[in-house]
Amino acid sequence: MRYITSFLLAAPGGNSSPSAKDIKKSLDSVGIEADDDQLNRVISELNGENIEDVIAQGVGKLASVPAGGAVALSAAPGSAAPAAGSAPAAAEEKKEGGV
Repeated sequence: MRYITSFLLAAPGGNSSPSAKDIKKSLDSVGIEADDDQLNRVISELNGENIEDVIAQGVGKLASVPAGGAVALSAAPGSAAPAAGSAPAAAEEKKEGGV
């Protein structure tokens, strides 16, 4: 991820096609040692790609990924209502039975 991030940060800085040397320099500036194999793989995958298109494709793919928080939130209101509705009924039954 650090290689992709460094590659993407170079584009707004004016370098739309950063080299491995450019990315290494960027990573070195924040104390991260680059792995040449992984770095070269990222460079080869993104070489010649329009960064804006790559980002748009990634956003589209992320939209299809289920988010754990959203699922839990959508399930919580539906499951909480019956539990809240049944609690007062149970309390009334105890009062009637105990009187």
